[in-house]
Amino acid sequence: MHTQHPLDGEDVDPFAVARIAAEQLAEATGVEKHDIALTLGSGWAKAADLLGETVATVPATEIYGFSAPALTGHVGTLRSILLPNGKRALVIGARTHFYEGHGVRRVVHSVRTAAAAGATTMILTNGAGGIKEHWTPGTPVLISDHINLTAASPLEGATFIDLTDLYSRRLREVARSIQPELDEGVYVQFRGPHYETPAEVQMAKTIGGHIVGMSTALEAIAARQAGMEILGFSLITNLAAGISPEPLSHTEVLQAGKDAEPVISELLARVVAAI
Repeated sequence: MHTQHPLDGEDVDPFAVARIAAEQLAEATGVEKHDIALTLGSGWAKAADLLGETVATVPATEIYGFSAPALTGHVGTLRSILLPNGKRALVIGARTHFYEGHGVRRVVHSVRTAAAAGATTMILTNGAGGIKEHWTPGTPVLISDHINLTAASPLEGATFIDLTDLYSRRLREVARSIQPELDEGVYVQFRGPHYETPAEVQMAKTIGGHIVGMSTALEAIAARQAGMEILGFSLITNLAAGISPEPLSHTEVLQAGKDAEPVISELLARVVAAI
């Protein structure tokens, strides 16, 4: 029997679903309020082990509104971590991608749940293709802005949200205080799940993009709507189609992530400690 998902249906309030999820999360973890949330994308998962003391790990599917991740490289759990400074971090290892076809509400449910759980800082990470030729696979870069090419938005109805300084300049400066040579760029979210064609990559470059991927932008908009301060990080797993002479493969993406994991995980843990 197919049961309807809690976020499907026009009369559903996605914020009410997020509040229920946050209550269940508090009960499951024993942590009443989280201060900071991190969505760990391809290549970033090991950072969770370095942040602090894991207080609880909950399968995401046990929390209202969450789906099992469709992608290898995502762990499918929600982890509550006590940071050395006493703050609480919520690590989201269950990302729903827009290309899964479940609609935007499910894509941003984790972000809205984190906000309902009290988090005021949202760190969004991903593995992505790079357009700047000097970015070698395994390079972490800060997201300075984004271009949303999904033709969708998590905002519903006449909801107008200012996206100036969406990816906090202050938090980018905190990251650079840890690693001064960190480069940054504009992230372009395509719908996926196919990789971009060389012509699409050239289009992204022409309109001002430097990083191409299939996540993050919709989540960032939802985080801003919820009043959170956002830090975005991409791990350049490959040069984008047409920039690199080699064809793209998901195996290569995962391998680049694995190789870079110890380095970028330590970087992210140090950035979180400094926020």
